[in-house]
Amino acid sequence: MPEKPTLAEATLKLEYYCSYQERCHQEVLDKLYQLGMKSDEIDAIVVHLLQHNFLNEERFARSFARGKHRIKSWGKIRIVNELKQRHISAPNIKAALSEIDDTEYYQIFETLAQRHWNSLTERDGQKKNKKFCDYLLRRGWESQLVYEKMKEFGSSTGSD
Repeated sequence: MPEKPTLAEATLKLEYYCSYQERCHQEVLDKLYQLGMKSDEIDAIVVHLLQHNFLNEERFARSFARGKHRIKSWGKIRIVNELKQRHISAPNIKAALSEIDDTEYYQIFETLAQRHWNSLTERDGQKKNKKFCDYLLRRGWESQLVYEKMKEFGSSTGSD
């Protein structure tokens, strides 16, 4: 097992770790425990990272929401759940959701729904509807949106 880094080495490592990509507090704590740091050292490093703006939970939450929505086409429900898993506070989650423009949100939903509906090869109408809904719900889209879209596609294709 590699030997434990000094406080200065660990601080430098974590500065790089946080500057490479936005991190939440939990990821930083996990990394510090992985390095074998003691709790008083961890506190000192986290305070240093906060004071020098390497670690900013609101900035992380906003960046996370923008990225997961635009790149992975996640809906708001999935984004909120993932942020909660990372112990992000409610005000920061609210700030993160404000990063998602409503027009863009519905545009991405429409594109994703259309693409997935067209990609389904299922012939049985009920099975196709279930696969369609399950896929979009898993990605965190609101059930009302998903079911309305399923009805719209189901009625437009007739007996398909």
